[in-house]
Amino acid sequence: MSGSKKKKITKADRLKQIQEEEEKRQKEEEEARVKYEKEEMERLEMQRIENEKLQKLEAKDLERRNEELEELYLLEACFPEAEKLKRDNRFLSQWKHYIQCDGSPDPSIAQEINTFITLWKEETNETLEEVIEKSKLVLNLIEKLKLILLETPPYDLQGKNIIQYQGSILELQELLHLKFNRATEILLRQASTLADLDSGNMEKVIRDESVTLYIWANLKKNPRHRSIRFSETQTGFEIPRILATSDIALRLLHTHYDHVTPLSPVLTPSQENISIITDFVKEEVKSVPTAVSKDLQEEKKQQENESNSVHEEETKAEGQGDVEEQMCPVQEEPETTKYEMEMKLISETVLAAQELLLENACEKPNFFEENEVDLCQFTTLGGVYHLDILELPPQCKPMKGWMIVEILKEGLQKYTYPPETAEDLEAENAFPPIEVTLEVHENVIFFENPMVARWDAEGKHWKTDGISNVSYKPEERLITFNLETFCPVTLIQDAHINMPYQSWELRPLDVNKVLLTVTTVFTELQIQIKENLCMLASIKVNNKNHSTILEEKWMTPVSFIIALKKAGLNIFPTGHSHLYVVINYKHPLVEVKAYRQMALLSSAFAFCWSKWNTACDSKKAIFQVREHLLKEEPTQNPNWTLLMFSGDRAQSLKINESSDAFSEVLKEETEFHSTLYHMVKDFASQEAMRAVRRPSCQFVDSVCHMLLSTRLLSFS
Repeated sequence: MSGSKKKKITKADRLKQIQEEEEKRQKEEEEARVKYEKEEMERLEMQRIENEKLQKLEAKDLERRNEELEELYLLEACFPEAEKLKRDNRFLSQWKHYIQCDGSPDPSIAQEINTFITLWKEETNETLEEVIEKSKLVLNLIEKLKLILLETPPYDLQGKNIIQYQGSILELQELLHLKFNRATEILLRQASTLADLDSGNMEKVIRDESVTLYIWANLKKNPRHRSIRFSETQTGFEIPRILATSDIALRLLHTHYDHVTPLSPVLTPSQENISIITDFVKEEVKSVPTAVSKDLQEEKKQQENESNSVHEEETKAEGQGDVEEQMCPVQEEPETTKYEMEMKLISETVLAAQELLLENACEKPNFFEENEVDLCQFTTLGGVYHLDILELPPQCKPMKGWMIVEILKEGLQKYTYPPETAEDLEAENAFPPIEVTLEVHENVIFFENPMVARWDAEGKHWKTDGISNVSYKPEERLITFNLETFCPVTLIQDAHINMPYQSWELRPLDVNKVLLTVTTVFTELQIQIKENLCMLASIKVNNKNHSTILEEKWMTPVSFIIALKKAGLNIFPTGHSHLYVVINYKHPLVEVKAYRQMALLSSAFAFCWSKWNTACDSKKAIFQVREHLLKEEPTQNPNWTLLMFSGDRAQSLKINESSDAFSEVLKEETEFHSTLYHMVKDFASQEAMRAVRRPSCQFVDSVCHMLLSTRLLSFS
């Protein structure tokens, strides 16, 4: 029994065991401490070495900063050169218009456009066909004035010129609509002679590239004829009994343009900013010839004194010859210096204008009425549908070979529906809403069902009330809705439906030619840029190719942007866009510098979106870049380099697109640089760097303008 019992542990053994465990624990802690200290020392040493390396690289970057910035300044001379060319082209186009003598006015000259308006006002009895034909010239004049306001740099636009041009636009718009009203009255006087044999009513449809006109005159007043459909179209109305028995005419004037929405304010810089830049450089321009002329006078006096001190005639003649020879190169200097200062002025103001394009508004515009359409958030598309119920004018009557017609002094009158004196209950029953069916313009893309808005003539804005039972058939491109009273209506879409972008890429195609691809939730746009022109190369909607009349049409950047917006393909943010879209805000100066330098390199390098651009702060931008020479075949997995740019420093990052976490650690065996040009120079071929210097200034300027207009770094 005693052998089977366990040996009892004494107190001394237990103390010994505890002591051994304590010693073991202390030993492990000591070993861990020593290991930690060793690792910490190694880490600190590595960090010290890394910091020393970074300090050396930063010192090296600072040492050559001025040299790199000077070289960049020479490369960026293309921007003032391009602006000078555009300015010369504007003067040249005015001169060409002058020598053409085709009878059309120059819209930028107040006297000419005022004369044109006055003479056209005096023309009477124009038919609808004549007005439509004349409208082509009027619309062209309006477009020219709008382009002048958009293409002329802010620092070249004076306030009085803006007022003059916008005033001329409004006068032309109002006069054009007045002419359509007068021509409609002339047509309606003859309604009885144009009546349809079957229905006894008059119906007429006139189609043109800029307008479509539908007119129906109720001559029979048949109470059962309440469904109106214009022949060969699906456009029409469902009218109530009271209208079917009234002396009325219905007119739908679909203008493919929008002359109802108030003109957008012209983008102008603060007077203080422009004055600082302009006055500073102008003072330098003035000071240069003054200083040089003083030097010339002093030099001339000195040379005269020297020549007077010599008494021999031959020596005098030689001295005068020397003076002339010495003065010749000096007199050339003021002109050269003045040109340099002029280019400096243009360069500074171009940069200021580019920064102005990226300025963000501080708050949303204030709206004071319910259901008012926010035109900063929404955009009108497909033109305006002018819906009118008109009182039928007295009809022409044949008499002894003559046509007798009573002409009302007040002209064409609108029929009030519902009557203003009708009570609410009576109006609801006797004056129900009118059902309207409209054809949506074929050249406009709606990514969602369009909304309908009506024009409030009193408040001068679009509103969404008074419209009900809206239904849209996208395949047939028909929209049907009920309208309480006839007035101009339009279709609206969220202006930012394609923002933010999902990705983008800019790559060379040929000499002075690049392809910009922007991918959004709904569409993929491919835009070609060459010289000073842009073109929509292709468009995909919901991953399917979509045809549009804009394809294969080369336009100037400003005209191209306007055309894309009108087609519903808006990828061009405004100063208010950041208030309606969640964006990845970047400081405007960082964006401007990045876009300018990307444009300079775009002839030999491809750039594309990076997911890490959202991870860095607003004073840095991250994107991918790679050399892309024209002779290279496209590869499945191109080797992209990830660059981070702050406007003053460019660096290559150690991470790539497939990395798990963001880090600003510098890539091994790379350095800091002050510009993107010198950054890519470290890994690019000599051929690529030579290609960078070949493009024309207009091409670089156009690429930069498109990058500034799309704001890829902030809206992706």
